[in-house]
Amino acid sequence: MKIMLDDGAFIPERAHKTDAGIDLKSPVSRAIKPHGAVRIDTGVHVQLPHRTAGLLVSKSGLNVKHGITSTGLIDEGYTGSIVVKMYNNSDTTYIVHRGDKISQLVVIPVKYEQIKVVEKLADTERSSHGFGSTGR
Repeated sequence: MKIMLDDGAFIPERAHKTDAGIDLKSPVSRAIKPHGAVRIDTGVHVQLPHRTAGLLVSKSGLNVKHGITSTGLIDEGYTGSIVVKMYNNSDTTYIVHRGDKISQLVVIPVKYEQIKVVEKLADTERSSHGFGSTGR
């Protein structure tokens, strides 16, 4: 995967060679107010391999310890700078420091299926039962 960096951006990297997520770091310091959100432009541009997408996934430590989440999807053709939207789900201001890991990029395979409108979908065991339908 090819990458390009804006001035001040950090090279994305895996903490361990078998990690699925590639850590993205913040090029700036920023406060995230309780129950607020901020957008951080990482300055990292990627050229994803054909038939893949980039999935931005929260860092588990930020999520579990501080209530900070982030998610996003990068389409194969997008080569602009990756912007991470970070949400603070806690009651405490969280400070992001320059160089902190703020999200991780997971490259996933994508199938480009054609969309076909039909009158009825095939019957399945689950059908349209969702949200709690399988119990606790």
